[in-house]
Amino acid sequence: MSSERIIHVADLRFINESLGSLRGDIGTVSQQVESVGSNLDQTRNELAWLKEAFDNFVAADIKAKELSLAETRQVKIRQELESTFGYYAQIRRQATGILQASDIQLVRKETLRNATEELMLAAPRYWLAPALVALSAWLGDNRELATRALAEAGRRDDEKTSLFFALIARRAGRNEACRRWLDRYFALQNPYHLDRQTVVMLDAMANGVFGADASMHCSKRVSLWIDELAQRVGFVETQRRQWSDGLLSKTPNVEHGNRYSHLQRYCPNWSALNGALNGVAMHQAVLEHFDGVFKGEIKAESSVLIAVDNLLSKLVTRFDDEELPLRRQEEMCRFIIEEGGDKLAAIKRNDLQSKALDDQVDFTQLLTNAAMHPETSHVTRATQRFAIAHSRDWILAAHADLTAKVRLAIPIKVQITIEDWTGETANGENETDLLANLKDSIAKLETEALTQAKLSGLHWIVLVFGVLMVFATFSAGLLLLLVGAACLTWVFLAYRQIEQTRAKIRAKFATLLDQSTQALRACIAETVELRRDIAKRDHIANAVTALLESISPEQHILAHHDAVRRVLNNK
Repeated sequence: MSSERIIHVADLRFINESLGSLRGDIGTVSQQVESVGSNLDQTRNELAWLKEAFDNFVAADIKAKELSLAETRQVKIRQELESTFGYYAQIRRQATGILQASDIQLVRKETLRNATEELMLAAPRYWLAPALVALSAWLGDNRELATRALAEAGRRDDEKTSLFFALIARRAGRNEACRRWLDRYFALQNPYHLDRQTVVMLDAMANGVFGADASMHCSKRVSLWIDELAQRVGFVETQRRQWSDGLLSKTPNVEHGNRYSHLQRYCPNWSALNGALNGVAMHQAVLEHFDGVFKGEIKAESSVLIAVDNLLSKLVTRFDDEELPLRRQEEMCRFIIEEGGDKLAAIKRNDLQSKALDDQVDFTQLLTNAAMHPETSHVTRATQRFAIAHSRDWILAAHADLTAKVRLAIPIKVQITIEDWTGETANGENETDLLANLKDSIAKLETEALTQAKLSGLHWIVLVFGVLMVFATFSAGLLLLLVGAACLTWVFLAYRQIEQTRAKIRAKFATLLDQSTQALRACIAETVELRRDIAKRDHIANAVTALLESISPEQHILAHHDAVRRVLNNK
């Protein structure tokens, strides 16, 4: 009996130690499970943050590389222009140099003739070289040479030559000669296919450089061009489309996420909302553009000499078709630089403004280019006024169409996604319902999570087994009691652990509810502000319409340079 008692005591000690060890192991495992769950949530949050940061880094890196590449390309393009067409620049400088030297009569006629003949040898295909030979021959009273040089210049580029000598004749005060050269120039024109240098003629007319008779003649030609184009089928639709493109080119490309940070984060259709903001912001940009064109007085040059020299410099410098491919590339680089490396935005701008660098366009497109893209068309503010005034009705129609399209593009509903919950609002009027729905959704998730935190089938089996062991004690001895107690203890500890887990789940969802509620309220507040912002920007469309309706074509041609001094002679 004593030996059996010793064995039983030893066995009980071992069981007690095993139970203590089991209790510790259960606690350790429970803590590890909690730690893994916590680490998993943290890892998910960090991965989401890391993904967002990585995407932002990649986007910024791409923009930086595109910006650097555009700046490098721009330098190379300008170097290529200089190396390929650099000798043109010398010839161009000679044009106004010859005229100004003749004004003050400090250069001998033989010197002028020799200089222009050398230019003729240096530029075998360039129209301006024989034109300058003709000019120097005219100044030297060499009619035969002037005639032959004019014929060669006309063969190389008849339109530029005719416009060049029309301006020369105007500079000399020879109005009849100016009129004949203009007649020749207009005879070469097709209003459906005009070269870009036609804006020089418009500049001269709009700035009052031509005399009254020549300006009237130009004005009649312009009216005839418009009337002829208006007979074309689909003319009105074409005007609306090209002016819509012109107005759209003023649409800003701004990311409004800094102002509406919660909508940017929680709104799946934020891109559409941001685009809508930029769309209605177009009205302000257009208003500022037109207001800048018509605001203030434009003073004419102090003399016809200065005015004509500026036009001549523009004519011989800005409109050579050979340079056009490189000019297009240079313009694309400029857009990329202005957009901070955003190539997609630059391509969009380039597509809307590309017609400003087309070698031939119809007259109404020429007016659109002059009005909306003066930096590319190389026109003065007076010409912009003239172009806008003559296109007023088309601009109004295009602006009305564009306003309607912009309004239709504004999302009716603002979608909101917070964690697994989604909702939508139009103007934030259903905030109470959304908050209630959010709370119900989180409560449902909490209930599901709490439901998962329960005793498993194994726990119930062990519980039943432990109870049976306790009842079996009455017939099988103390050992079964200890086994049953161990099973019940294990189940109890598991239950306590589950209760702790459920408490943590409740705390977690309480925090989630608080954070989600704050995020939803912030989204609602930003939605209200967004709608106000859109309405305010959209209202500016009325100001654009009022400004355009106040414009009339007759008001926007400068007074003529009536006091003209004869500065060229054949002596």
